[in-house]
Amino acid sequence: MKKTGVLVILAGLLAGVAAGGQAAPAVPPAFETPLLLTSAGQSADVSLAATLARRGGLPATLAKAAEGKDLAGYKTLVLVLGASMKGLGAAGLDTAKEKNRVRALLAAAKSLSMPVLCLHLGGEQRRGELTDEMIKEFLPSARMAIVVASGDKDGLFARICREKAIPLKVVEKTLDAVEPLKAAFGK
Repeated sequence: MKKTGVLVILAGLLAGVAAGGQAAPAVPPAFETPLLLTSAGQSADVSLAATLARRGGLPATLAKAAEGKDLAGYKTLVLVLGASMKGLGAAGLDTAKEKNRVRALLAAAKSLSMPVLCLHLGGEQRRGELTDEMIKEFLPSARMAIVVASGDKDGLFARICREKAIPLKVVEKTLDAVEPLKAAFGK
């Protein structure tokens, strides 16, 4: 290696140390459109996600109970985490059927090398035992997560994202999710 190359590397290392020794912030992952929006738990939050995508100018299709076959033609799967017993009942699903549906959907997305973006928009009121089970099981499949701050008061999203090296964007209110959602798609 030439002296100039070594000096450039050393300068970069010294600049990193001078900046507190921290690595440069990770570049958010780039997702592609069109995207398929679906629920993990059948909460009404999936409809909020569709509204956010529309406001962000992102071509999206809402399929509340999407299955693997529904992924054809899409480039990103957006999984909205939030359980609702009322929503499950209206969809004719019980907890076990919903979890199996989401597992199969994530397996299909993985087989297609389709990235998953997880959203949690319902805040603290959408958290509960069933939602927490779904977060623990399905969030690790995400390439990125966007969460309303009140939904992570206990740090569950932050902990899982840190352990799995998943970029996490926390917003104060649901409407604030439009900008990070657009940015995730390079808009």
